[in-house]
Amino acid sequence: MSVTPDSARAVGLPAALDAGQRRLRELLPGLTDDVTRAPSALPGWSRAHVLSHIEGVGLALARQARYALRGKLIDVYDGGRPARNAAIEAGQRRGAAQLRAALTDALDEVEASWSGVGPEDWQRPVRYRDGVLLDAGLAWWRELEIHTTDALLGPSVTDWSQPFAAHVAEFLAPRVPAGVRLTLTAVDSPWTWTRGEGTPVAVAGRLTDLAAWLAGRHPAGPLTGDPLPELGPWP
Repeated sequence: MSVTPDSARAVGLPAALDAGQRRLRELLPGLTDDVTRAPSALPGWSRAHVLSHIEGVGLALARQARYALRGKLIDVYDGGRPARNAAIEAGQRRGAAQLRAALTDALDEVEASWSGVGPEDWQRPVRYRDGVLLDAGLAWWRELEIHTTDALLGPSVTDWSQPFAAHVAEFLAPRVPAGVRLTLTAVDSPWTWTRGEGTPVAVAGRLTDLAAWLAGRHPAGPLTGDPLPELGPWP
């Protein structure tokens, strides 16, 4: 196949996924019942909720890869979002030892599934958003990195790489509210980004903090541009 901009972007994705999965694995030995029952960064969710979600979404997106490599399509979740939500609720009731074992098994399966994807495979069609395998891989990258920080087990938004933060900003561009021309400027890199039409609004800060704000997470450092515009829903 010819090299497209999307397939070229995939070149660094396997290494990024490996790093994120390894980071999550390193947190698992520290899980105790008290740790998993503590609140996460997400309102109403414990750390066990977040970790159960990482387990489920990791397996769901990994099977997009497995089936795509066979030339087949499959839904992201059997039973759709209701089944996804029920699995999270059931999973978060597990004790730390069960949760740790389940996450370890899930990461084994995730890594095995994505390791089979070659450079020529990223444009294979998948059911996820009726896109291609690259879309599913990028989704797993987002889910893995963002929810690992949501678990409040050590890693924070300051640990996000600049390529990841730039990707998050691009993916979340649809959150720019109607009637606003939003310009984001990173103070720690040459990165700048403008989306939308209407009243100019400028926000500046570290690139990871700008991405965190777009993702609905708390930036670690200050952002200029008070008051910040109210963002729309996730795409």
